[in-house]
Amino acid sequence: MATEKPSFLNIWIAAARPRTLPAAVAPVLVGTALAWHEQSLVWSAALACLAFALLVQIGTNFANDYYDHIKGADTAERVGPRRAVASGLVAPEVMKSAMMIVFMFAFIVGLSLLNYGGWPLLVVGVASILCGVAYTGGPYPLGYNGLGDIFVFIFFGLVAVCTTFFVQAGYVSTEAIICAVGVGLLATNILVVNNYRDVETDQRAGKRTLVVRFGKRFARLQFGISLFVALTIPIHLMRMGFKPVVLLPLGLAPLAWRHAQHLATAKTPEELIKLLGDTGKLLALYAILLSAGLLA
Repeated sequence: MATEKPSFLNIWIAAARPRTLPAAVAPVLVGTALAWHEQSLVWSAALACLAFALLVQIGTNFANDYYDHIKGADTAERVGPRRAVASGLVAPEVMKSAMMIVFMFAFIVGLSLLNYGGWPLLVVGVASILCGVAYTGGPYPLGYNGLGDIFVFIFFGLVAVCTTFFVQAGYVSTEAIICAVGVGLLATNILVVNNYRDVETDQRAGKRTLVVRFGKRFARLQFGISLFVALTIPIHLMRMGFKPVVLLPLGLAPLAWRHAQHLATAKTPEELIKLLGDTGKLLALYAILLSAGLLA
């Protein structure tokens, strides 16, 4: 029996990869909560940051869908949610156009932030968009050369949290940088699980992720260290003067341990599909609990 083709809307929702969107929302939430703590909350700037982050994330996902198909990384052997271009649901040129449109809207939204942070934000915005394309496209794709993890940590951690705080407070604090480290590490773990699952097909396609370069043991170590460091961030914040309620994210430690165990014991790519979604949920919970602690 032939599989029924999904609706137009469902195709594009899947192509946007909803499981990855916490990586865009979490840093804006934390940066805004910290701005509120400093009595510098500016809702219009926060919402613009959120829109920009979501558009860059979706544009990057569209770029991945297009370039991974062109470069042969997405094949019938790949396990996980089917990709729109590789499965024939969207023509390559249509996906490329969609990517360009989304990034164009991101650029327009980013221009509105110049009112809050000045022209230096133009550099940040353009760099974010260019790296979103360069993650899988261009002459030296970051994701194909083991630099994807660094890209995610920098742009969905340091840049996103600190910029969100900066456009509201007018400066970047030590606290913002510390919070950004925790968010960035957990966002990077989403990529670690994704690349861990796809290591065999990535290797055949010449996609040299860190898992391909250094092996699964290294990936498990990276995943575990990232969880540990992220969960120590609230302790540092409390030592810097925040109320004990900032320790709320420590309640996620048992869940983080189960995730590390899941990654260590998984034998097949199919077993990692659920963990990929759960890793995104952990980031979302971490951001919510950390933000609640910052607001107290």
